[in-house]
This record gives sequence, C-alpha cells and structure tokens, in this order.
Amino acid sequence: MTKLEELTALLVNEINDFKSAVEKLEKINAHLADTKIKMDLTEYKASIETHQQQMKCCIKNIESFESRFESKIKQAKIYPNWAVIVFIVSLIFGFVCVLLFLLR
Repeated sequence: MTKLEELTALLVNEINDFKSAVEKLEKINAHLADTKIKMDLTEYKASIETHQQQMKCCIKNIESFESRFESKIKQAKIYPNWAVIVFIVSLIFGFVCVLLFLLR
C-alpha cells in the first residue's frame, strides 16, 4: 500500500502544481487583457510630413514644367509669319499669272 500512497501523494502534488500554473496563467491573461499597447508614431509622423513636403515640391516643379511646356507649345510655330505671307502672295501671283496667260 505504500506504493499506492506514494503514487497518490505524487499525483496530488502534480495536480496542485498544475492548478497553481493554471492560476498563474489566468493572472497573466487578465493582466494582458488589461494592458493597452501604445505605439509611438512620432517618428512615422515626422517621416510622413517630410515625404508630403517633398511630394508638394515635386508636384509644384511638375506643374511649373507643364505650364512652361504648354506656353512653349502655344508659342511654337512651324513656319514664320513672313514665310507664310510670302507663300500666299506667291500663290496668288502665280494664280493671276496663269489666268492672264490662259486668257490671252
């Protein structure tokens, strides 16, 4: 019977240890549930603000380039005005000459 008593005592000790371990885990779980984790976002905010400033600068540069490009396109001409006028006058002169030649 002594072996049975020893096994019973050992089993009771193990059950008590298990019970105490479960109680500790319950306390830890309750503590974790009550704990609020706060994240420090100051570094991220500073980084995001820097990025936003860089993006604003880039957008401003792109818009200024676009406006300069549009003004250049509006000012761009394939032929100068004097060349167009000379061409039109020469066409009219040539047409008149051909008409006069045909009518003679």
